[in-house]
Amino acid sequence: MDDPSSAVLTVQEIPLSDDSMSGCIALATINRPNKLNALNSEVMDSLKNFCSWVEANDRVRCVVITGASPLPAEEGRRAKPNAFVAGADIAEFVDMDKQAAKVKFTDNAVEALWKLTKPTIAMVDGFALGGGCEVACSCDIRIASKRSKFGTPEINLGLIPGYGATQRLAKLIGYGKTLELIMTGEMISADEASNIGLVNHVCEVEDLEDFTMDMANKIASKSVFTLKVAKRTIKAALNNSLDEGIAIEAEEFANLFDSADKQEGVKAFMDRSKPTWQDK
Repeated sequence: MDDPSSAVLTVQEIPLSDDSMSGCIALATINRPNKLNALNSEVMDSLKNFCSWVEANDRVRCVVITGASPLPAEEGRRAKPNAFVAGADIAEFVDMDKQAAKVKFTDNAVEALWKLTKPTIAMVDGFALGGGCEVACSCDIRIASKRSKFGTPEINLGLIPGYGATQRLAKLIGYGKTLELIMTGEMISADEASNIGLVNHVCEVEDLEDFTMDMANKIASKSVFTLKVAKRTIKAALNNSLDEGIAIEAEEFANLFDSADKQEGVKAFMDRSKPTWQDK
């Protein structure tokens, strides 16, 4: 796939700030501002295609996911608020039965994003509700503007989250807070999201993009091979006991001693030079 962009997903390949390195940051913008970037089938298909493109593209060293800014307000009408993703497109739920729902929510783009081996950052400006909160939770790091709001309001539709929030939120913020968010359906501020561990950093609106891209560049400057190992090893903590996880870490750590990038990293440190990663 040469270009993963679509009518509802704009993908930019942002060159690294360190021009001595090859590669790029893939910035994917969910582009349905008239619908507060709500997730419909077209968005989900586009995100899945994007994830396949990221895995196959050696130039991509880090991924940033965000939502499009609102369009200018029509004359005499109020401007729409900023949204990362304001949720799923509820119009698609009308007349959806059990079987159709199981298909739609089992093989989905949120899982594809979660399974990416490369680092992912959610850059959140505005509402991250329902499916939008779940997209953010499927990323490795979440950075939000002060005006952002998070929530899982599915309970108000007689539903629970279906893109993994009952599981990933519980791992991020704990059992009690997850129950509170899901059972009340209420929104929380970016600051509260940060306090409970849902968000890594909160920025002023005007600083959000620079802060996010600075972090993306820092991450992208590392060995992609080692980043994949780190991500895989840390995720093992979610599905294993402490003793099992420590054994997995020991194995992954030892394996890295036979990697080209361990040799390069140690040599560069000893020489007080900058490493040139081979990503293997």
